Amino acid sequence: MAVLENCEPKRVFHYFEEICKIPHGSGNTKQISDYLVQFAKDHDLKYVQDEMNNVVIYKPGTAGYENAPVVIIQGHMDMVCEKNAGTVHDFEKDPIIPYIEGEWVKAKGTTLGADDGIGMAAQLALLASEDIKHGPLECLF
Repeated sequence: MAVLENCEPKRVFHYFEEICKIPHGSGNTKQISDYLVQFAKDHDLKYVQDEMNNVVIYKPGTAGYENAPVVIIQGHMDMVCEKNAGTVHDFEKDPIIPYIEGEWVKAKGTTLGADDGIGMAAQLALLASEDIKHGPLECLF
């Protein structure tokens, strides 16, 4: 059972929890970059991945919005890697472990990485959606 499955919007928190499983500290973005490429492939979306691990995923506009202006959405992949004193955590290998405390999503013993993670998750949720009308999208990670 997913820890964040009851959080709204569900699709965003689904992808956020997936992102938490993948180490992605500054200078360690290859795994998350490859995850984004696989996401694009799984959703039959065009993408570009460069030598610095930046990824752009393109999604055409929905019916009736094909010729609307392109919207570019950007979020960064790397997270601040800080842990609590006494916490054993290898940010190059270990996942972030999210949990819910009251109305807050937190991480066990480490930073949550929500500043980058939720931005990526929102982009992925939008790219995966089949029920949101939109013009052409370019999501830059």
